Amino acid sequence: MAGTGMNGRIEPNGDTQTPNGTGSINGHSGLYCAGERNGHMGPSTNGACPEKAVKQMRGLSPSMNKFLHDVFDTVLEDVLKKSASAGSKVIDFLPPAELSKRIDLELRDDPEPHESLLDHCKKTIQHSVKTGHPMFLNQLYQGMDPYGLAGQFVSDSLNTNLHTYEAAPVFVLMEQEVVRKVCSLIGWPAGDGLMGAGGSMLNMFGINLARHKYFPDMKKTGMHGGPRLVLLTSAESHYSMTKGAGFLGIGTDNVIKVKCDERGQMLPEELDKAIEDAKAQGSVPFFVNATSGTTVTGGYDPLGAIADVCQKHRLWLHVDAAWGGSVLTSRKHRGLMAGVERADSLLWNPHKMLSLPLQCSVFVTREQGPLKAAHASGATYLFQADKISYDASYDVGDKSIQCGRKTDPMKLWLSWKAHGTRGFEKHVDYVFELAQYLHDKLINRKGFKMVLPGPNCTNVCFWYVPPSLQGMPEGPEFTKKLDQVAPVIKDRMTKKGNMMVQYQPLEGVPNFFRLVLANTETTRQDLDFFVEEIERLGADL
Repeated sequence: MAGTGMNGRIEPNGDTQTPNGTGSINGHSGLYCAGERNGHMGPSTNGACPEKAVKQMRGLSPSMNKFLHDVFDTVLEDVLKKSASAGSKVIDFLPPAELSKRIDLELRDDPEPHESLLDHCKKTIQHSVKTGHPMFLNQLYQGMDPYGLAGQFVSDSLNTNLHTYEAAPVFVLMEQEVVRKVCSLIGWPAGDGLMGAGGSMLNMFGINLARHKYFPDMKKTGMHGGPRLVLLTSAESHYSMTKGAGFLGIGTDNVIKVKCDERGQMLPEELDKAIEDAKAQGSVPFFVNATSGTTVTGGYDPLGAIADVCQKHRLWLHVDAAWGGSVLTSRKHRGLMAGVERADSLLWNPHKMLSLPLQCSVFVTREQGPLKAAHASGATYLFQADKISYDASYDVGDKSIQCGRKTDPMKLWLSWKAHGTRGFEKHVDYVFELAQYLHDKLINRKGFKMVLPGPNCTNVCFWYVPPSLQGMPEGPEFTKKLDQVAPVIKDRMTKKGNMMVQYQPLEGVPNFFRLVLANTETTRQDLDFFVEEIERLGADL
């Protein structure tokens, strides 16, 4: 039952807050001093504030303690255990109008009891996508590393900000160690970096650092009256390059998309030609983005050859390794990123292939200094240079454009502690093996046609050709009908809820399925089921 709180406020746990010093504050049971609110000590109403009475209000009330235990138990049972079972649903799908009726979304003036809150949590879990399910093959983020989740629980419960050492001492040091280890995987003896709010944002960091290197005055004066800057990226690169150009004032028209080969990998000779053409037109190229693991086809751009072009033209080379960067932990597959040590900056998202909790994104630079030079504003209320208790260089917040920054390093640090680099290597090698297994299975199976000659990264791209189209000669009519197959199968799949896989078109080709593998809970038997289920869902088309 809810009780009446201080100043008439209802407390869900039933503890009554009273202005005379008895009851609870924000769910804390026991006596309190009237002057102690929000952590501020002051005289009690009777002129005394016994230490024993103050201590009684510390910690969680019994009802709040039970509520949190119930929520954690629900997460363990309904998310982490059930979602790892192939016999459960990936999603219990409802259209928006029905889902709005199923879950009480209205926010009211009065609080609700804990029983209602727990029910809201359970319904949220029921109707959410279980990305840890072995048949969730839809996006680049899959699975759930339990050590990473534990790290996130701890860091979120501490609820601090990764901007100064005094506010987040352990997390500052953890971030430094994560950055050091990532730089060592790349092959940099030193370097700099941070963790931030996802790959798109950190790709923009790369663009901004490059602009500041060549045109440092633009940080103060802006781009007005400056040269027409252009950046270059592959035609298969992530859309954050275009978004970043718009956001940073460079302009989306000044993003040059470079041609790729049949596997979705940038052609270095086309890059060189595009740079020369841009210069001839009076533009100023300054930044090249190479991708290690493109979103759709999984292509790895040839970093060594691209670095040669960048060196020739004295351009900043950034590597977007958000998806495919995890191969740096694998002795078998790290050759896909040969030449990465020649990059100026790199982005990697362990929340993708390594199944760390979202978001877990690392940005590193080969040299020390560019991050702070490009981003620092020197806010004196945070970054005082004359601090006595520690070296102010440990106040890392000015390297980011964010002031508020989550303490993400612990989830990656704790997972790395638990698995070691060799454990990450096993993870990567396993999902690559799964991708090859599925490719080999589909290429020899009637009714399936591959988009690419082989798997890139762990992306497997294919068409399902239903029986009605299997005898039709390829041409405009065949392409038109094939384009309609994937959306119908996806709709049926979503409503059934037992698996999820993405589809999309690509320039010049009809809709196809793009399956990606990152979850080590997925097995060969799961992939056998997937193939047979695609056939069942599309048999009558």
